[in-house]
Amino acid sequence: MTFHERVRFPRGFRCASRNCGLKPQGRDLSLFVSDVEAAAAAVFTRNRFPGAPVVLGRQTIRAGMLRAIAVNSKVSNVATGAAGIEHARRMAAAAAAAVGTRPERVLVCSTGVIGVPLPIAKIEAGLAAMSELTEDPLVGAEGIMTTDSHPKAISLSAGAATITLVGKGAGMIEPNLATMLVFIFTDAAFTAPELDTMLRAAVHVSFNMLSIDTDTSTSDTVALLANGQAGPVGRDVFEPALVAGCVRMAELIARDGEGATRLLRVHVRGAASEADARAVAKSLVNSPLIKTMVHGADPNVGRVLMAIGKCFDARIEPEATRASIGGMPVVERGERVSFDEARVRHILGCDPVDLEVDLGVGTSAATAFGCDLTEGYIRENAAYYSS
Repeated sequence: MTFHERVRFPRGFRCASRNCGLKPQGRDLSLFVSDVEAAAAAVFTRNRFPGAPVVLGRQTIRAGMLRAIAVNSKVSNVATGAAGIEHARRMAAAAAAAVGTRPERVLVCSTGVIGVPLPIAKIEAGLAAMSELTEDPLVGAEGIMTTDSHPKAISLSAGAATITLVGKGAGMIEPNLATMLVFIFTDAAFTAPELDTMLRAAVHVSFNMLSIDTDTSTSDTVALLANGQAGPVGRDVFEPALVAGCVRMAELIARDGEGATRLLRVHVRGAASEADARAVAKSLVNSPLIKTMVHGADPNVGRVLMAIGKCFDARIEPEATRASIGGMPVVERGERVSFDEARVRHILGCDPVDLEVDLGVGTSAATAFGCDLTEGYIRENAAYYSS
């Protein structure tokens, strides 16, 4: 697999975005289109207060076919009752009319402030006047941003096919999934059930190991569309590329967490089970004390031990536990070891920061993705509703 230096869509996919009046300026509405009907699968948030687009999306994806995805930013259409569902349906109908398909072939997503009625008339007018479709995925990525600092899109090869991922997410991120929208497009030929199996496996090790702040959003959606224009591709080739793309996008989202200055990756191995490895990795990446340790480049090893030790349901044996920061050993057999503090401070000040833990009690492993915690996170979220 090869990541492309210049991001591009697979054959038969295009997008457009524009400002429809939800934001004072900047793009706030995007449309992603396949030239033909595409096999599709999707996974959604597990939050018990799902947004109207998630409720509708769960129904739409049952058919396993999509022609388009319509997305607005600024307003999430969450906690809006029956009117919110009707607005989501109207959004799908407007996108379908713009594309020339049925509303049942359009997935709609909304991201932004919770509890505010969706300005559906502005969205309908915006979709009707959507500019000419382009083959540049970054155009579509711009329209789905909320507090993101930049649009996120990547593409890579998978045999004769291309996989392109467009995503957003900066805060309220802790799977399953995250305040995160990710749309994956490929010209490989697969059935919807095959896509569903591969997507869930890829999400398991990528987006479901991503956390900015431990908060699970009400709007999370990850969708995978395959229009088949590149023909069949072996799963032994496609699946590793899909996982690699999802991991790369998870890292991009983590690095752009609200107020973040560094990507934090926590690698746990030697666990008694995968569940234990995931729990310990998440404990470390979610700990405010670990996050501030990274931000302040403060080699406080006690915080590492604390975050491992509070995983009460995992098998933890202190005498078997080792840890390192950027390859520099800091814990051996559950005890702090002597290390070059200046060197570790330097490592913690770099981007990314890799924290490695070996529990020494098994063969299972997991990696979690997060970021440091800064004053910028507080500033961003203290006034999010009012901004």
